[in-house]
Amino acid sequence: MDNKTDLRIRAKSIRKTLDIVRLSENASEKIRQTELYKNAKNVLIFYPMRYEINLLELLKDNKNFYLPKVCGNELLVCPYSDKLVKSEFNVCEPCSNPVNAEIIELAIVPALMADKDGYRLGYGGGFYDRFLSANPHIKTIMPIAKELFIEKLPRDNFDVKIDYIAII
Repeated sequence: MDNKTDLRIRAKSIRKTLDIVRLSENASEKIRQTELYKNAKNVLIFYPMRYEINLLELLKDNKNFYLPKVCGNELLVCPYSDKLVKSEFNVCEPCSNPVNAEIIELAIVPALMADKDGYRLGYGGGFYDRFLSANPHIKTIMPIAKELFIEKLPRDNFDVKIDYIAII
């Protein structure tokens, strides 16, 4: 089995070959069809980086949307607004003030890869795993291209299982 570093390199290479616009449209539609999404009023989404699935289409839905903001080792939850700034990780983050994460019912989380057991390969910072471990009430959805869905990922004790994988 490849290690996480090798898999991240492979995933980033594969993503560059994918039709991200089509995948993004399909991912938004598939997420909208899930009961987890239909039943959630307060939703944490992610702002897409280059070659990453773009779910901003969901902002048209009648829900309260939030974006993550990194502060030290912590992932904070901030109301979505049009005013965004680039973080030290080159990710667009909201300028709005953080709210209590307890209000979030659903988190749509990014991933480089996912496996059949419901685990994800992130970018290696552990922000989502720490956040989700501290907020076990939050349900999770992860959109992933079928080309990045594999049998089994290497796993650490701190890795958090995702509730629903939207394979597109």
